[in-house]
Amino acid sequence: MFGLGGLNPKKMQAVMKQMGISQNEIPASKVTIEKTDGTNIVINNPSVTKMTIQGQDMFQVQGEASEESEPVGVSEEDIKIVMNKTGKSEQEAKEALEKTGDLTEAIMNLTE
Repeated sequence: MFGLGGLNPKKMQAVMKQMGISQNEIPASKVTIEKTDGTNIVINNPSVTKMTIQGQDMFQVQGEASEESEPVGVSEEDIKIVMNKTGKSEQEAKEALEKTGDLTEAIMNLTE
């Protein structure tokens, strides 16, 4: 590391421990970050390090990152639940679920 006077890794760990910083490697095959816009950042073959500094956890993730869109749609199970609860057709149940994105809200909207 720069500016550390050529400290070896063991000495660096000792200094970090004295400062109250612990560091652990976490074995992982994939890390997924779900963004608020509905897309995901997927990091394959990651190197994950967890650092605890003054009681706060911090994660450092390095790897091959790609961005993926979350598939939009509704499950057949949800459609069947809405159909059973409301007596509506499959198409009506599907449209209500796509519009609301919420099982309970779709049922409420179709029974009003």
